Amino acid sequence: MAKKSKDARVQVILECTEQKATGVPGISRYITTKNKKNTPERLERKKYNPYLHKVTLHREIK
Repeated sequence: MAKKSKDARVQVILECTEQKATGVPGISRYITTKNKKNTPERLERKKYNPYLHKVTLHREIK
């Protein structure tokens, strides 16, 4: 049986896009993992922002 490499799955940080525009203090960030081979583009997810008290769009940062 071939040994699987761990290089495909990487940790990424998702940061809120709406919070930067509003100027509210604090940073809403989430850490997750993704497979680089299946999703080479940047990840976008709707997540809860505790500073704005609503669900907002979070994008991958580097």
